[in-house]
Amino acid sequence: MVSANHAYKILKYVPYVLVLIDLRYEGVSCGRDGSVESHLEMGKKLLAAGQLADALSHFHAAVDGDPKNYIAFYRRATVYLAMGKSKSALPDLSKVIELKPDFTSARLQRGNLLLKQGKLDEAESDFKKVLKSSPSNKEEKEAHTQLAKSDEIQRLVAQAHSNFNNKDYVAAATLLDTIIETCVWDVTSRELRAECFIQIGEMGKAISDLKATSKLKSDNTRAFLELSTIYYSLGDHEMSLNEVRECLKLDPDHKQCYSHYKQVKKLNKQIQSAEQLIQEQRYEDAVSKYEAVMKTEPNVHQYTHHAKERMCHALAQGQQADRAIPVCSQVLQSDPENVNALKDRAEAYIQDEQYEEAVQDFEAAGQHSENDRQIKEGLERAQRLLKQSQRRDYYKILGVKRNAQKKEIIKAYRKLAQQWHPDNFQDPDDKKKAEKKFIDIAQAKEVLTDPEMRTKFDHGEDPMDPESQQGGHHHQQHFHGGFHGFQGFNPFGSGPFNFKFN
Repeated sequence: MVSANHAYKILKYVPYVLVLIDLRYEGVSCGRDGSVESHLEMGKKLLAAGQLADALSHFHAAVDGDPKNYIAFYRRATVYLAMGKSKSALPDLSKVIELKPDFTSARLQRGNLLLKQGKLDEAESDFKKVLKSSPSNKEEKEAHTQLAKSDEIQRLVAQAHSNFNNKDYVAAATLLDTIIETCVWDVTSRELRAECFIQIGEMGKAISDLKATSKLKSDNTRAFLELSTIYYSLGDHEMSLNEVRECLKLDPDHKQCYSHYKQVKKLNKQIQSAEQLIQEQRYEDAVSKYEAVMKTEPNVHQYTHHAKERMCHALAQGQQADRAIPVCSQVLQSDPENVNALKDRAEAYIQDEQYEEAVQDFEAAGQHSENDRQIKEGLERAQRLLKQSQRRDYYKILGVKRNAQKKEIIKAYRKLAQQWHPDNFQDPDDKKKAEKKFIDIAQAKEVLTDPEMRTKFDHGEDPMDPESQQGGHHHQQHFHGGFHGFQGFNPFGSGPFNFKFN
């Protein structure tokens, strides 16, 4: 801090220093030589112009220059109030009253601040003293109004606590609404209202009150712990972790916060790890990780529900329809409008060739998410596959799965071709049936062993059906004209092969 004497020496030896230099910016303390009045006057002008920060600097200098100047404290308090810094204004107003007890304006303003903080007894004391000190008509009227309001608040507070103790939380919350309209900075009333909201299940409102109390009250570890607990119960593990960390910043040795922190951190890490595994398409590992999540927190429905929803997705993506369908169904049993689970179960139904069910799930998902392109495309695909399944399904004809390899397809084809060889049948009707069956088997083999034709078929087109596939007539011609098209074709290996007809 540069002393006033030192500043004088600087000016003495540097005569050309501009007098416009404001010594307050160099930390100069003002003496009692008129500079205090200058700062007060300049601060007053800046305050009127709305330049609050600059005005505050001048009033700081005035207070430093004359610590017993109640006007300096009062005007600084006025700037603090204009800046919304009531906590800083209150000590200045108290200092004004200490220096000049009959300063009714300062006492009235302090009473109003104390009322907003919910300090009703102290506020009432200030209002009563204002009325005893010959105030102006305006001040007297305001003091009477505020005193009556304070008395009414006292009555409401008592009634709210009585309702709360009788577990009438709705009535208590309603009274506290009225109280907090006046006592906007009352931490105790907000904490009580937050507890009412928790009891009646309005967690969003409880969070709002607790966030306010965490700012209104310094070192409010209780608020951060409650916020973390609420977020955890709502299934928001990331917000829960953020809030409990704030508690530990205030008190690293806080036992409850640390215990809760360990639980939330473990769960958060497992969920993040599971999501990373899904991103890496390691679906089986992701399922195992989400099973671990359910073991870590079996009592909070939101985490069990979320874990099953993500397991449903991973199993569907991993082409494990037989496991995906029941898990997705569990999710939808408790949450019928879950769009993600509907989409994933629809995909699993397609894998399991249950096309009607897939169509139903995509349609249901579309009702709750109209502009989802994935749903629209999935529904169109499921509808094509359903229509196709009602005609011919080459996978079913050969008895292979949709993800069967070429080697499996050829093996199945040879077995069926031998079984349904027309020469194995003597009865004309049986032979005719076998010929048709054999043609279907051969067509299935041709489509499923040709990558281009198989891709078209998997997208709902039938390469052997002229109505379904433009150009499919070319493939159909290969089998046109009955069974004679197979002369010279040996399904069991190389070399000529001819069917024998009676």
